[in-house]
Amino acid sequence: MAEIIYMPKLSDTMTEGVVAEWTKKVGDKVASGEVLAEIETDKATMEFESFYDGVLLHIGVEKGKTAPVNAILAIIGDAGEDVSALIVNAGSAPVVEAMKEEVKAAPAPVAEVKATPTPVSTPAAVPSSNANGRVIASPLAKKLAEEKGVDISTVAGTGEAGRIVKRDVDHYVPYTPAQRSFSATPAGEESFTDVTISQMRKTIARRLAESKFTAPHFYLTMDIDMDNAIKSRKSLNAIEGVKVSFNDMVVKAVAMALKQHPTVNSAWLGDVIRQNHHVHIGVAVAVEDGLLVPVVRFADSKGLTQIGAEVKEFAQKAKDKKLQPADWEGNTFTISNLGMFGIEAFTAIVNPPDSCILAVGGIKEVPVVKNGQVVPGNVMKVTLSCDHRVVDGASGSAFLQTFKNYMENPVNMLL
Repeated sequence: MAEIIYMPKLSDTMTEGVVAEWTKKVGDKVASGEVLAEIETDKATMEFESFYDGVLLHIGVEKGKTAPVNAILAIIGDAGEDVSALIVNAGSAPVVEAMKEEVKAAPAPVAEVKATPTPVSTPAAVPSSNANGRVIASPLAKKLAEEKGVDISTVAGTGEAGRIVKRDVDHYVPYTPAQRSFSATPAGEESFTDVTISQMRKTIARRLAESKFTAPHFYLTMDIDMDNAIKSRKSLNAIEGVKVSFNDMVVKAVAMALKQHPTVNSAWLGDVIRQNHHVHIGVAVAVEDGLLVPVVRFADSKGLTQIGAEVKEFAQKAKDKKLQPADWEGNTFTISNLGMFGIEAFTAIVNPPDSCILAVGGIKEVPVVKNGQVVPGNVMKVTLSCDHRVVDGASGSAFLQTFKNYMENPVNMLL
């Protein structure tokens, strides 16, 4: 008997998915554990494996199309099996007669529906090559590029160490000079480009709108004297093999402060407020389609170098769209750092289910008063956004004071 495969729920916030690629077509044999499709969720593009052995009899969601979780994704069964009644009984809405013709045609190849890809790779990008000038690409990517007549040396790689992989060739769209520059539009002539909203951007819009208009936000801003942090970081990085960033120090200081202020490490669950005894820090990472928040777990018990290594690994995985649900679930507090972009101060929207998020600005050299004298100093502004249902002004302020003490006396984080 044929088996229905439904659109899977690949993340806790996923409500619909986009089929980025089918690796099989109707009539192809499929083995259990074999990759059937690549599915774009709200946070990553993930490979989806078949649960069954058999022949692919029906594709319920065309490449590039969107479908809700639990919609019919595919049907696998015996060659020639009629699955039209199965589709109707499962609540799907395709034209039954069309499906009968599709099944009768198996195992002959069927025409593939072509979706317009999102341009993510252009000839202007730096090609992926090694020191000898040889292009670094997977065998499948090379084969696909040859079939499509694409010069693989013009494709930018998003795989590990810049390696060109299948998705890079699939999404390759050669840009013309007119596409690369707004200046190509004649003066005085109106023009625009409609950009398809990705699943990630849809989820960001929905979740942050819910947070902003459901949780009553208030904000606390504080200046941090970074002179000692700068000196400590310089001393640490002088040790061979050690590389510590200011962001690593912020994550560690936040984690240790949260252990002393459990109210700030809490979540509003409607009927109860959950005070978390563990500290899982979400670190916002900017990617092409929006923002991902991988989680450094038990951050209070980890050293600066371990935190730094994890954040760096997460950032690369996020850019390569290789993050898994376990990487982004379970945060109890979130940090958003825009200091590296030259932002002095900003406010962030609370990232559910957290009750607080810390917005971190850049370090700025300014005149400060020390011991009654105006001297040069280095100041970093931070702003704590709080859900007032859980955290009040006194609790938030006490947390910031503790965080400030750790940042201004970094040796205390090493004890």
